[in-house]
Amino acid sequence: MAADAKVKALRGVSLFAGLRDRDLEQVAKLVDEIDRPSGYVLTREGELGSQAFVLASGAAKVERDGREIARVAPGQVVGEMALLAEGPRTATATLTEQSHLFVLAHREFHSLLDTVPAVRECVLTEVARRLRVLEPDKAN
Repeated sequence: MAADAKVKALRGVSLFAGLRDRDLEQVAKLVDEIDRPSGYVLTREGELGSQAFVLASGAAKVERDGREIARVAPGQVVGEMALLAEGPRTATATLTEQSHLFVLAHREFHSLLDTVPAVRECVLTEVARRLRVLEPDKAN
């Protein structure tokens, strides 16, 4: 994907909402692009994770304890907790369609925090939003 197209695609990602174009360009330089088939497991509950995935196209389902808890569409992120702290995955995410993804690794993310501090606020805001959605009774 061309650099301008990558920035345009990242602009629609909730994780990066509020970033300026210049900041999005820095993010675009650090993300890798991959294509994966339907049925491919992006994250597996309990396994260590060090990457987050942004769906540029395609779809995925997210399961915890074998129960579906979410559907993921283009522009949404899977595995963002691994950006903050590497550790066991809290859910399994499986592609339900052929998908084109952006991949951001823990190490690259932390180098990005040094050059684009606004990214930290965006990610923390998104993680907090997700926690409220997943466990509304424990959010306050």
